[in-house]
Amino acid sequence: MNDYDGRASCVTIGGVDYPLMVTTKATKEIAKRYGGLESLGERLLKAENFEEALNEVVWLITLLANQAIMIHNFQNRSNQKGQKPLLTEDEVELMTTPSDMLSFKAAITDAMLKGTKRSVESEDDPASKNQPGA
Repeated sequence: MNDYDGRASCVTIGGVDYPLMVTTKATKEIAKRYGGLESLGERLLKAENFEEALNEVVWLITLLANQAIMIHNFQNRSNQKGQKPLLTEDEVELMTTPSDMLSFKAAITDAMLKGTKRSVESEDDPASKNQPGA
């Protein structure tokens, strides 16, 4: 699996590995559905019932797995035979079990962290280093 420069996490659906990626496109779709990334975790934890929780995880898995497929198709747009079909929610539901959803939630969280990570660099300030009371 291509890790897309460390931006992807992976799930296996029907014996096939799918990278999960949080792209700008996926972020916009999540914002439409949940109001933003920050509301996503709360929505998953507070699902009204088991069926609703499963529906949300399946929707997210489908959305995030399709990002890598769309990137592949975009990069290979001149080669129609190289195009891959997008996953559907029905396919994800059919090719998984409810017990898969626990690992999928962890993969979603990992993909979110990787997709929204920020590199923070700090520089040591030699003037304040090792100063008492600083």
